[in-house]
Amino acid sequence: MKTQTGKRMRDTLLIPGLLAAALFASGVSWADDAKPARVRGAITAIEGDHLKVHSNRGEDVQVNLTPDTQVRGVTLAQVSDIKPGSYIGSAAVPMPDGTLKALEVHVFPPQMAGTGDGHRAFDLAKDSTMTNGSVGDLVTSEGRTITVNYKGGQKKILIPDDVPIVNLVPGDRSLLKPGVKIVLQAQKGADDTLTALSISAGENGVTPPM
Repeated sequence: MKTQTGKRMRDTLLIPGLLAAALFASGVSWADDAKPARVRGAITAIEGDHLKVHSNRGEDVQVNLTPDTQVRGVTLAQVSDIKPGSYIGSAAVPMPDGTLKALEVHVFPPQMAGTGDGHRAFDLAKDSTMTNGSVGDLVTSEGRTITVNYKGGQKKILIPDDVPIVNLVPGDRSLLKPGVKIVLQAQKGADDTLTALSISAGENGVTPPM
């Protein structure tokens, strides 16, 4: 009798632990599934709340728009637009000395300071990262090197002469027209439909480089 009672107690303690482990494992899977998808390409059509895009991978994609979809414009900028205190983002790849070499730089408007603050992996190129933060030092005498400060860290980024620099500016759906180059982030639904969270649209023929 005592043995059965002990077994029941062990089972009672074990089952919640197994359930918790199962839920935790499922949570990781859900988190992975919930990661936004990124689509780069050109708009081929816009029909109401549906955007059709020919992606850089050669795929034709339809993306749903909602009232919460954020649209911003992308315009050409110069290195002179980057100043100490500017809030920027830069896709980059690591160099042997630990400095990052920029693949692109985008300058946020003041009202968007703090957007995506931090340093993380990015999918623009092999081993590329994205760093968003405030510019500290800006050195132009030895190439163009900036120090980017973000919460919990700092990175030095070299900006080669041929790297595109753009401004992100407030925009709306009027920017979304056939032929416009875009980069968008979208949430994938259970039925594989894509719903746009944010869209960066090139103005005056600009291709968003990020």
